[in-house]
Amino acid sequence: MSDGAPRRVRAGRRTVEVHRPDKVLFPGDGDAKEYTKGDLVDYHRSVAPFLLPHLRGRPLMLDRRPDGVDGPAFMQKNTPDSYPEWITRAEVAKEGGTVVHTVCDDTATLLYLVDQASITLHRWLSRTDSLERPDRLVFDLDPSGDDFEAVREAARLLAELLDELKLPSALMTTGSRGLHVVVPLNGEHDFDEVRAFAREAADTLAEAHPGRLTTAARKKDRGDRLYLDVQRNAYAQTAVAPYTVRALPGAPVATPISWDQLDDPGLTARRWTIADAVDQARTDPWAGLLRRGRALGPARRRLRALRGHG
Repeated sequence: MSDGAPRRVRAGRRTVEVHRPDKVLFPGDGDAKEYTKGDLVDYHRSVAPFLLPHLRGRPLMLDRRPDGVDGPAFMQKNTPDSYPEWITRAEVAKEGGTVVHTVCDDTATLLYLVDQASITLHRWLSRTDSLERPDRLVFDLDPSGDDFEAVREAARLLAELLDELKLPSALMTTGSRGLHVVVPLNGEHDFDEVRAFAREAADTLAEAHPGRLTTAARKKDRGDRLYLDVQRNAYAQTAVAPYTVRALPGAPVATPISWDQLDDPGLTARRWTIADAVDQARTDPWAGLLRRGRALGPARRRLRALRGHG
């Protein structure tokens, strides 16, 4: 089956050829709509102005599904030699060598990655010009099951703590089960410092609410408590990018939201899909917040005073 003739899509100064645009990547399943590669291309063209600012200058890890979301998956870090020369690359140190990551700086690259059946874009929390110093801190609120009320409550508790520490924060559905809370940083701390702070903040909440929250890395130690995951705050770790698609039925999207939207009774981790995430993006739910990157020194002192270690 040909899945349609190749489609040529204009993206800035370049034209990207999309192969097999009619290939179904998200099969219809019950209430979940069917989506093709062409649908994914259309979504990424529309969302590019909102997505690209979160990708530019950051190494990527790609979740590729050549046979659709029901087929085999592979996580791609290294950029294949077959990729066009105009796609930005970043050679990054790893134990025993280097990895050449893809960097998505423009719409043409974004559409090329979609043509390669890259469903979910996972990005570094630091930029190529300062790889050791992240400008984002991420708390991943990961429930033990599908209880979104537990996620909602954990987000409120975390927001209260961050407000007390005088740190701005942004909220995002993951498109999977939970929420991410993102704190913009000024890039002056290394990953070890950032992760240590995130862990101390998460421990503070878990100690205050031991029946509901945990920082236990092992699933068997969590019971039915929500896991406050700070493991992404480390060198070479990644987090799903805002407005990226998840490899799940119905093509749900990791979507930035305002804190007010947390009270919406219809909110779930998969509330938005490629059918309506662009409409949410146009509301600018983070409204310049990520440009307010902070140093962690004052917040660290406040946290230690809070914990009685001042």
